[in-house]
Amino acid sequence: MWYVLSSIFLGWTLGANNTASIFGPGIVAGTFHHRKILLVGSIFVVLGALLNGQEGLKNVSSLASAHPHDGMLVLICAALTMLTLTKLGFPASATQTVFGGMVGVGLVRMGVASMRWSTIAKFLTFWLITPLFAVMVAFFAFHILAFFFRKIRKTQFQDAFIYISSWLTALYDAYALGANNVANVTGPVLNQLPSIRFATLLGGFAIALGVVTSSKKVIDTVGKQIVLLDHFSSLVAMLAQAISLWTFSLIGVPVAASQAIVGGIIGVGLARGVKLSSKKTVLEMVGAWLLSPLVSAVFTALICRLVLV
Repeated sequence: MWYVLSSIFLGWTLGANNTASIFGPGIVAGTFHHRKILLVGSIFVVLGALLNGQEGLKNVSSLASAHPHDGMLVLICAALTMLTLTKLGFPASATQTVFGGMVGVGLVRMGVASMRWSTIAKFLTFWLITPLFAVMVAFFAFHILAFFFRKIRKTQFQDAFIYISSWLTALYDAYALGANNVANVTGPVLNQLPSIRFATLLGGFAIALGVVTSSKKVIDTVGKQIVLLDHFSSLVAMLAQAISLWTFSLIGVPVAASQAIVGGIIGVGLARGVKLSSKKTVLEMVGAWLLSPLVSAVFTALICRLVLV
C-alpha cells in the first residue's frame, strides 16, 4: 500500500505541474475551456500510460535500488521537490527529480564506484537534447503549417482549422505525457508492484488526477511569460512538445515535458521573429531544471542515510 500511495503522490504532483506544459499555451490563448480540456485530456493520459508506457518503465526500474523501500523514498522526496517548485510557479521536471533521487540513494547504498555512470550519462544527454529538439521541431513546423494555413482563404475555415487541430494536438500531447512520464511515477517501485500492467495503470491514473487538479499559476508562467502566443503559435508549440515527448517515449527514455514546451515556445518565437517576453523567466526555469535533480538527490540521500542509521 505504501508503494501505491507514494506513486499516487508523485503522479498527482507530476500531473498538476505538467498540465501547464501540455495545455498551457492553448488555455492562455483562449483556444480551450480550462475545465473541459483537463477532463478530456486526463483520459488520454491514462491511455498513453497503458498503451506505450512499458518501455520507459523498464529503463527507469533498471536504475532502481535493490532495497525495496528505497524506491518509495525516491518517489516521496521527488514529489516534495516537485510540489515546492509547483507552488513557486515553475514547471518542474519529474524526470529530473526522480533521477536525482535515484542517484542520491545509489550513492548512499553502493558508493561512487558502483554507480551505472554510462546509463546516467545517457539520461543526462537526453535532458540536454530535449529542449533543443523541441526548438528545432517548432521552428520548422511553424513554417510548414503556416504555408498551408495561408492557403485557407475564408476566416471561418481558418478558425475551424485552428480549433480542431489544437484539440487533436492537445490530446496527442496528453497521450504522449502519459506514455513518457508514467516511468517516473512507478518505475522506481516497479519490482514491488504486482505487474507492469498494474504499474502503467496506477501511474496513468495518478498523473490524470494531477491534471484535473492542476495549478493555474504554472499555466500562466508557461503561457504568458516566455513568448506571447496567438492561437496558431500555441498550436505549433504544443505540437512540437507532443512530437518530442512521443519520440523519446518510443525509445524508452522519460524526458521533461516542461523542457519540451519551453523549447517549443522559443522555437515558435524564433520562427516569428519575436523576442522573449521575459528572459528572466526563462533563466529562472533553467535554474529550476538544474536545481531539481540536485535538491532531490541531496534530500533523498540525507533521508536514506537517516533511515540506514
